[in-house]
Amino acid sequence: MTDGPPRTTVSAWRPSVPGIAEVFHAHFTEHAYPSHTHDTWALMILNDGAVDFALDRHRHDATGSGTVVLLPPGVSHDGRTVTANGFRKRVLYLDTSVLPAELTGRAVDGPVFGDELLRHRIHQLHTTLGHPGDGFEAESRLAFIRERLHGHLDALRPPRTPGREANRLAATLRELLDSRLASGMSLEEAAALLHAHPTHLIRCFKQTYGLPPHAYLTGKRIERARGLLLDGRRPADVAAAVGFHDQAHLHRHFTRHVGTTPGRYAATRRHPRRSGPDPGVRTAESRDQR
Repeated sequence: MTDGPPRTTVSAWRPSVPGIAEVFHAHFTEHAYPSHTHDTWALMILNDGAVDFALDRHRHDATGSGTVVLLPPGVSHDGRTVTANGFRKRVLYLDTSVLPAELTGRAVDGPVFGDELLRHRIHQLHTTLGHPGDGFEAESRLAFIRERLHGHLDALRPPRTPGREANRLAATLRELLDSRLASGMSLEEAAALLHAHPTHLIRCFKQTYGLPPHAYLTGKRIERARGLLLDGRRPADVAAAVGFHDQAHLHRHFTRHVGTTPGRYAATRRHPRRSGPDPGVRTAESRDQR
């Protein structure tokens, strides 16, 4: 895709602002996220470039100027670069105190918003989060963002629902996997516990969540690993704590999912990146200073 080696720059940290689980800034030139889920909402803006992604097996694309992407919790998604220069993104991972989980279906139906004002407010929040001590301002900016996101989601149609049996089996299997994150479980054991044939169980899970159970489990382990690394835990300890066989196993999957190694990801936590002028929106600054 490019003449030189892929360029990756990542910065991640956990701010002391209620509702924001993680801030993540990245520049990728050649990276493809595998299908995975999050427990949180992922609110993304692009500084430049473009992203092609699938959410619940439906493909979407996003470009830098004026675009906001909202990925709901518990729904599988991927992502990949589509231009030679890759893309630069800024993401806020928001917990369900900001947006309730029952809005998930509406976000699946419309995850991309062409809203320059919303994008500018998100940019302002990222800038504020780069200045320790401005927590009150950050909370205020997040409140305006939450209000505008609710407006978008309220305008979308109700969620689609899968079949009852598939939903029941998939939800129960998901609970089992979540409870056995570190120790894991075999497919045969899960099938025996749920009184279902293994292949039927996999099909039900994929129908409901958009990815097979093993991919869901790996994604959940990566998500837990990110939190522990930002808490200052060593990669070797994190690997054991979240259920990977060893540090090399964590390294392989983490790099595939996040686009950087666990060690480099952990090293960014003490150095949050400050946002400069917003390259995506030129006129919003004079229109909205709240």
